Amino acid sequence: MKIALDPYMFRALPIDDMVRTVSELGYEYIELSPRDDFMPFFLHPRADDERIGELKKSLRTHGVRLSSVLPLYKWSSPDETERQAAVRYWKRMIEITADLECPLMNSEFNGRPEHAAESEAAFWRSLEELLPLFEREGIALNLEAHPDDFCEENTPAVDLVRAINKTWVNYLYCAPHSFHLSGPSEVGADIAAMMRYAGDKLRHVHIADSFNHKGSSGLRYILNPPGTPARIHQHLDIGQGEVDWDAFFGTLREMDFDGVATACVFAWEERARESSAFMLDRIRKELAS
Repeated sequence: MKIALDPYMFRALPIDDMVRTVSELGYEYIELSPRDDFMPFFLHPRADDERIGELKKSLRTHGVRLSSVLPLYKWSSPDETERQAAVRYWKRMIEITADLECPLMNSEFNGRPEHAAESEAAFWRSLEELLPLFEREGIALNLEAHPDDFCEENTPAVDLVRAINKTWVNYLYCAPHSFHLSGPSEVGADIAAMMRYAGDKLRHVHIADSFNHKGSSGLRYILNPPGTPARIHQHLDIGQGEVDWDAFFGTLREMDFDGVATACVFAWEERARESSAFMLDRIRKELAS
């Protein structure tokens, strides 16, 4: 099993300083997430050959490897111009990931929940263009359901991943999304049942805590105006929210999970080192054995 850090809280550091920091914290793997000088959110990648070489050199120097690369593009957009642009960005990022000799990419379904059918159709059009490129480069793909995507819940997300029908396309369970993954009608989140439903397609987990926004009769958070469709969740240190960690880690142990476990706390940039070190220690204690 690989324990990785999403270094988003260190994105302002130069590439070499970011990699060195991850190494100093004790992580052996990085899940490369969006940063403006390399792979911005929803825009064409910025990395050229020189910057790719800089990252590869830093990884070698500091003894850290890439577990995965996580780009976010609007490849399921119902707007065809936007979708086509996203596919172009994907093609370049697949090329960069191959240059980095990284075997895995992760992403979200994207699209719009209020236009779910149109978004899913766009998703399939994008896959028709991109799956041959992933296969040619030998890069696997993990997909996660995300709040405010066209596919937000665990069961339909797992079913959609299975429908792609590729052994190298699998599912990522994101713990801080648990209360959205369970669907709007369930007050809690049966994490064990959701992870077991993913079964052998569960190859990656994102680890951070979150509050149950449906708790206290739906009044855990009060959003204005009433009825707003906005989604809310956090990426906190383990123990700061309401995710059932006994169920989460217990189910991973029960399933003999042997994929990638990424610490992805975003909430504490002012104490990013302390947070990241804490997460590594807790994850190791729960899973490394």
